Amino acid sequence: MGTILERKRKDGTSGYHAQIAVQRDGRVHRETKTFDRKPAALAWIKKREKELRQLGALEQARSKTGDPTLSEVIDRYVRESRKVIGKTKAQVLRSIATYEIAGRRCSEIDSADIVAFAQDLARGRQPQTVANYLAHLSSVFTVAQPAWSYPLDRAQMEAAQQVARRLGLTGKPKARDRRPTLAELDRLMTHFGEVRRRRPSSVPMQAVIAFAIFSTRRQEEITRLVWSDLDEAGSRVMVRDMKNPGEKIGNDVWCELPPEALAVALAQSRSGDRIFPYTTDAIGAAFTRACAFLGIEDLHFHDLRHDGVSRLFEMGKTVPLAASVSGHRSWQSLQRYTHVRQIGDKYTDWPWHSVITQT
Repeated sequence: MGTILERKRKDGTSGYHAQIAVQRDGRVHRETKTFDRKPAALAWIKKREKELRQLGALEQARSKTGDPTLSEVIDRYVRESRKVIGKTKAQVLRSIATYEIAGRRCSEIDSADIVAFAQDLARGRQPQTVANYLAHLSSVFTVAQPAWSYPLDRAQMEAAQQVARRLGLTGKPKARDRRPTLAELDRLMTHFGEVRRRRPSSVPMQAVIAFAIFSTRRQEEITRLVWSDLDEAGSRVMVRDMKNPGEKIGNDVWCELPPEALAVALAQSRSGDRIFPYTTDAIGAAFTRACAFLGIEDLHFHDLRHDGVSRLFEMGKTVPLAASVSGHRSWQSLQRYTHVRQIGDKYTDWPWHSVITQT
């Protein structure tokens, strides 16, 4: 049975995106079409599915393999990619396959279609999110013509991305300079200590927060760290699949652990493979709830990484030394995380470090 998705247009009207998927001989054939009225979309689905059940109809539809729909190209890209596609990229590509543009054949797609798609995305999404969607779709355009001779024009994508930037549909995320104060951290640590006292099975957020600051690790990276990748003698840890523009899966990097971060890690239980055997959802939800409960405004978990990197420079660390901890490859990217407020280490004599490492 086909599916119908209602999408609001810029003029306030609705479009009904009809999609059918027929699986036979281990292959999936998809067709999509957009209508102004839902009954028309439903009628097309019934009519087209009936047609494809006729002898030879599906084979005839598949014979247009030299000019498939964008949805079919996306499927092939995901299926044949030797590089593991990250969870976010896979999710974005699946989402793109539900839009009207995905039902068009490669030869029909031009820059105007892609810009219209970006405008559709921009309703309810931030410019940086739209930019990410186009960047992931651009990967498909880059491969389709040289690899499979599909008439998907990469130049049309590049032109559309430039127009989208000029129109403000896409853009870079706004730089944040928010860092937690010692007073805010004291309230968070007190709160999570009480939570842990009442529910010993809860995530040890005191340790997670301290490790995030002193190691400068991202939330997802913290949850993936394993004991076998910890080099205690060298005070470093292997960070698997570190986020990096253009590369993530297989991007494994040794990162230095400052003494405070190493001490926090060594204080954790060794009952399993992972140093912090918790989910990003559990950590993120606990942090967000605590900030709301305590009235701490506009503080994100990722701001702890900003604080940790800034701390290294406040302590007088050079760019190479700071990068050896954070894992950044360039000063330009490292600079985004650097918001120097003082000279010296604001965590000198921080009482919570000894509390965490003694538990």
